[in-house]
Amino acid sequence: MDYIYVLAGLIGLFFGGEALVRGSVGIARRMAIPPLLIGLTVVGFGTSTPELLVSVDAALRGVPDIAIGNIVGSNIANMLLIVGLTSLVWPIVVSGATLRRDTAVMVAAALALVPIFAMGEMGRVAGGLLVTALIGYLIWAYLQPGDAVAEDIDAPAPASARMSALWVVGGLVVLMFGARFLVDGSVSIARGFGVSEAFIGLTIVAVGTSLPELATSVIAAFRRQSEIAIGNIVGSNIFNVLGILGITALIKPIPVADRFLTFDLPIMIAVSLVLTALLLTRPVIGRGVGLTALVGYAVYVWAAQG
Repeated sequence: MDYIYVLAGLIGLFFGGEALVRGSVGIARRMAIPPLLIGLTVVGFGTSTPELLVSVDAALRGVPDIAIGNIVGSNIANMLLIVGLTSLVWPIVVSGATLRRDTAVMVAAALALVPIFAMGEMGRVAGGLLVTALIGYLIWAYLQPGDAVAEDIDAPAPASARMSALWVVGGLVVLMFGARFLVDGSVSIARGFGVSEAFIGLTIVAVGTSLPELATSVIAAFRRQSEIAIGNIVGSNIFNVLGILGITALIKPIPVADRFLTFDLPIMIAVSLVLTALLLTRPVIGRGVGLTALVGYAVYVWAAQG
């Protein structure tokens, strides 16, 4: 049953996230919200909703290692697993006037977690600071959009406002059930096999909640729209740290296990720096880099078991 719970949770998160984004985009378009703002807020929050609900649910139910592992693991999976798979599908052509700004914010957000994790707990003050930083980033990005466009939202939107609202409500309901099933099943599996809840959060739960990002980036790669694939990954990492961890800590302070400060967070920061260097110095991220990223992710998962 635990594996059925996990599978049902993953399916629920994927389809619930898709429904939420579709309905939200439909409502935003009918309210004449600018496309860039839709991409930065509606789509950004929509694809990160699985991480939010899983982390909040885990924190409220007393499994903080899954709450934090989900975010840190999702970011590592985004940069190694998703970038690797995406570049194998089609080499990523690096471009975009906002890339330097967005990668700098991604790295800064990761570094901001060092003093927070060092305190041993993410309290409401830290959560409030992270959420405030996210709001500041969104305002900055909207006022100085550069050549950014919201290609993520080219999926068909529902035909009417009522249908859009039904998609939103239905998506949220499915997401909530998916989050509950995934946390329940993952915790039981971790305890049954004697592995840590942190490891389960960093791997199974993290990859599961990253399914919307994976789907978006791989589809963009098939369409040869590299900017979407990379923008989706960088934006998701920013939302995960500033928004999801921040909101989770505001709802319930989270104790931070030592392993996150000494092992997982340094890896997340190192991978963020390497990805930033590649994006800013290379015109193309080819299949060789993609294969190396996938091998790196496999090594990380193996090492994370300890």
